Amino acid sequence: MVSAVQDESAPELRGFREVQRLAYACAEAVAGQLRSGVTEREAARMQRVWLRERGVRDWFHLPFAWFGDRTAFAGFKVPLQFFPTNRKLEPGMPFILDMAPVYKGYTADIGYSGCLGLNPLHDRLLADLEAHRELILREVRERRSLREIYEDVERLMSAQGYANRHRAYPFGVIAHKVDRVAERRWSPQVFGFGTQSLKGLVSDAVHGHRDGWSPLWSPYRFSDHPPRPGLWAVEPHLGFRGTGAKFEEILVVTDSKDPEQSAFWLDDDLPHVRRWAEEKVAA
Repeated sequence: MVSAVQDESAPELRGFREVQRLAYACAEAVAGQLRSGVTEREAARMQRVWLRERGVRDWFHLPFAWFGDRTAFAGFKVPLQFFPTNRKLEPGMPFILDMAPVYKGYTADIGYSGCLGLNPLHDRLLADLEAHRELILREVRERRSLREIYEDVERLMSAQGYANRHRAYPFGVIAHKVDRVAERRWSPQVFGFGTQSLKGLVSDAVHGHRDGWSPLWSPYRFSDHPPRPGLWAVEPHLGFRGTGAKFEEILVVTDSKDPEQSAFWLDDDLPHVRRWAEEKVAA
């Protein structure tokens, strides 16, 4: 899908950029409405309503919301624990909003970390995520294997004093491929995941197994291959003593020999990137 020298303004990428920006706009709007006493289920519903009012009818997965120590996946052992609960937001409590809408056939999967009020520890985690964004892009451009990059991310987290919380995701993934899906007015979900998107991921997995690659970026042997051209939703997730923070956004990988064209973040005008830029100016 992504040719040797991909114009960043190409219509295909504009479609993915549009839905990613829509998802982040939703996250910022919902985050601005969160108050003490709001539950995870209510926050997830707020995301669904906001996006449906703007034309979203399909999903890679329905919105999630995690509050407090659930942002670090404390005690998570089975997939059902990822789904929103009646946990209530409290002052100083961190939160993560995670949503994956499909809009006009284009898919996004984003993660937004915030806090209700002041929390210096959470601020530190958010600041330290910047180094992971830089490391991932640099090593993808070097064409290191996905498994090696995963291990380097984990080493950086350990050096920063954090636990790797994306290890708690199914298959321990830090990223997965995203693609276009056929447009439909409505698509059913299975355990919160859109069937259209799941079929695409399964198809990639089948073809990838045959050709020696995987659409899942994990610490396991099946990810021991160079980055595959395409779009990857990447989500490094830090945890420290019951506080978690992450970002999730699309990384574009091409087959270009030009390092800068071989991989790039789809969009640098995102909340966490702006936050880092503002912190540098303030310093």
